[in-house]
Amino acid sequence: MAGSATAAKSKITLKGSADIVAEFFNFGINSILFQRGIYPPESFKKEQKYGLTLWVTNDEQLDDYLQKINGYLKEWLLAKTIQRLVLVITSVDTNEVIERWQFDVVCDKTAKGDSDYKEKPLSQIQNEIKDVIRQIVATVTFLPLIESTCVFDLLIYTDKDLETPDNWEESGPQFVLNSQEVRLKSFNTLIHKVDAAVSYKLS
Repeated sequence: MAGSATAAKSKITLKGSADIVAEFFNFGINSILFQRGIYPPESFKKEQKYGLTLWVTNDEQLDDYLQKINGYLKEWLLAKTIQRLVLVITSVDTNEVIERWQFDVVCDKTAKGDSDYKEKPLSQIQNEIKDVIRQIVATVTFLPLIESTCVFDLLIYTDKDLETPDNWEESGPQFVLNSQEVRLKSFNTLIHKVDAAVSYKLS
């Protein structure tokens, strides 16, 4: 009997969804740091993921920091307490925020353990993530050239009753003054939905 082929549905659990989203954040952050030149090109190596060639850091100190962040992200995604991750790029010379990458996380609060799952093709989720990563890479075509030395900071918004690590500090939102915002695509595991946007300083 003839029929159209459909992608096989995967059973996405809360833990599986948390792993998918945390992995996206790792590759997404690395891609932003590479594309925006926050670290020199030789600080990165090529890696294949989502059918794309991506750049990830080979700087041990940066990688260690990002892996620790990734551990916290997985924990908070599993606990369904994370609301937003923001990557802020600040000029060293002026201490002014020039870019703000915002990733809003909407979680299905009813999701439980491994016995509870959603059905969605993993290939479809990965294609959605691929589209977001492609947009991050493509932003260099319209974002202003960063000509000064810059540093980055990560802000993580969680539910208010969450206990944060000892070495973390409370921070303001660090908005970009006189900014333009561009909404990027989103992806959805059916347990976690991630919406992305970038704000940048108008020259």
